[in-house]
Amino acid sequence: MTTTAPIPFLKMNGLGNSFVVIDARLHPVALDAESARVIADPACGVGCDQVIMLEPAERADVFMRVFNADGSEVEACGNAARCVAWLIARDTGAGRVRIETAAGLLAAELRNAPADESAEAADGTTGLVRVDMGRPRFRWDEIPLAEEFHDTRMIELQVGPIDDPILYSPSVVNVGNPHCIFWVENVDAVDLGAIGPILEHHPIFPERANISIAQVTTPRSMTLRVWERGAGLTLACGTAACAAAVAAARKGLTLRHVIVTLPGGDLDIEWAEDDHILMTGPTELEYEGALHPATFRPIAA
Repeated sequence: MTTTAPIPFLKMNGLGNSFVVIDARLHPVALDAESARVIADPACGVGCDQVIMLEPAERADVFMRVFNADGSEVEACGNAARCVAWLIARDTGAGRVRIETAAGLLAAELRNAPADESAEAADGTTGLVRVDMGRPRFRWDEIPLAEEFHDTRMIELQVGPIDDPILYSPSVVNVGNPHCIFWVENVDAVDLGAIGPILEHHPIFPERANISIAQVTTPRSMTLRVWERGAGLTLACGTAACAAAVAAARKGLTLRHVIVTLPGGDLDIEWAEDDHILMTGPTELEYEGALHPATFRPIAA
């Protein structure tokens, strides 16, 4: 099917982690890597960290497909899941939403009702959403790593001189996508913009990895900065916050319920007794727009 009509989109964000959301259920189009890069590039497109395609799902309310700014397709995005849950709840009136992703099913629950313009919060947020991100995976081949490590709470990886490394002994975990977390005393003392792309593509990570530096501030809180796989430095990364919280609890650095402070704001992360990770945070609908149909690859309806 081809169309000459503009394709609507919504510009949203979760703590500054920005998305272009396209409902391909209403407009059956597909996206390739080059088109995703164009949309994500602020110089020639809308500008965002990820492009989100909403597609029909058999086992859930919607299927969420995620493209990073570099055009790569990834399995999961926690902040995007909150935004999508809010959108589906707004359209259906349901307080609970099920989202299918390449990483599995996610269950989301609105912690306050979707707001109309008159009820929108003063800070622009449109809804507070909790997402059950599922159980983390810790085996080296589940993350995955290129070689075997029996204890993924701390693996042999360092940056800098052997006798005085800048970063060393990170924790690794998969929460729908691979994460590597380095523990530091001051997150602002590390040039993550320089180190992040090197570590993302390190041979130890055959599928690349999200790279975080984490500073534990109390047993119930931490500060986090993230180099996101395929997107670069970001104001917030929901899966990275989940990964860091779980990794910190495994190492005995924090309790299982913490506030994770990112450059864009705070996320409430609870590693529940059933081992599911519960992430709660805000969403924001910034504006609506339309894209030229030539941006997309037509598909059969």
